[in-house]
Amino acid sequence: MKKLMLLGGIRYLLPVIEAAHKQGYYVITCDYIPGNMAHKYSDEYVNVSIVDKDAVLRVAQEKQIDGIMSFGVDPGVIAAAYVQEKMGLPAFGPYESVRILQNKDLFRKFLTENGFVVPKAKGFSSMEEALADLSWYEFPVIVKPTDSAGSKGVTRVDSENALRPALEHAFANSISGNVIVEEFIEKMGCSSDSDSFSLNGKLVFCSFSAQRFDENAAGPYVPAAYSWPSTFGQEYEMKLRAELQRLLTLLGMKTSVYNIETRIGKNGKPYIMEVSPRGGGNRLSEMLRYATGVDLITACTRAAVGDPVENVEQKPYKGHWAEVILHADREGFFAGLSIAKEIEPYVVERNLWVKEGDHVKAFNGANNAIGTLVFNFPEDCEMENFIASPNRMLKVVIK
Repeated sequence: MKKLMLLGGIRYLLPVIEAAHKQGYYVITCDYIPGNMAHKYSDEYVNVSIVDKDAVLRVAQEKQIDGIMSFGVDPGVIAAAYVQEKMGLPAFGPYESVRILQNKDLFRKFLTENGFVVPKAKGFSSMEEALADLSWYEFPVIVKPTDSAGSKGVTRVDSENALRPALEHAFANSISGNVIVEEFIEKMGCSSDSDSFSLNGKLVFCSFSAQRFDENAAGPYVPAAYSWPSTFGQEYEMKLRAELQRLLTLLGMKTSVYNIETRIGKNGKPYIMEVSPRGGGNRLSEMLRYATGVDLITACTRAAVGDPVENVEQKPYKGHWAEVILHADREGFFAGLSIAKEIEPYVVERNLWVKEGDHVKAFNGANNAIGTLVFNFPEDCEMENFIASPNRMLKVVIK
């Protein structure tokens, strides 16, 4: 029985554990929070910090694992790549390449040096350094940690007066104590956050979504909904796919699932914003399985332990799909979910993680989501009418 180690314990690991068990693998989950949900479904739990790569390596060697991954858990990707390299396990790609992908500052530098379209950006390791040359800033800018996930610590800054608190917020949410400030790219249509897959370095499945935000949420840059297909159009998707393939080739990446964020600027340029060798949070690979029938979750579990990967290929969407991330607009107690009758027929799945009376937090990070709704619409116009403003037809009731 092959042993697969999963870093993290969040609920988004449950379908990964299920897929691994269906393949006959023994699953070990790791993090420093024993009460996390995924540990109830794995075969074994180990208490170890997933950002301590040497500690993870010691556990992996002790358990004699066959593979390791950090699906949906951004902080564990570096440790997973480190263990893969040290133990000679099936790998996403070279450890140094994964380091570049996982660090926003290094990633922007790599993109610039290799001729990709990239926002003007600069990394800082201290408040003094970030404020030393104010003439560098051309507002608006985005300030964010170089290594956080779930949109934690991200702020748009429109003037010098708002810069210091935004930097303080980003530094407070950085694991390494580093932040990046980058040019704010005014986007054309919706940005994309979706999952893709490479097999022996070839991008065999590439998807783009329409990523939506709730401007009234506590965290206006935390994704609140997604829909497929994207708003990019075929020409831009082809350009982005070609540039993503060039990136993976330059970095020597191998077989992996990727969470990829892209956008088209109002200047007409396609931007690769983030590429991480992991499945995305918010059930993105599950949504793609609904929309195309391609099972990226099973594929990445098999790849992690070195088993052959099959049936991952580009396929069209079967209709128009949307996912809404249920969230509270303020802190309080959950009192119910109201869904308008006109959209009820399009609901494919309800996944509510709270019950009446549970305390919920305002939506200022992906970890404060309280569930998801999956929709399938026969026509794009019907989906767009709903997804452009879902709060008209959905209401999370808070008391």
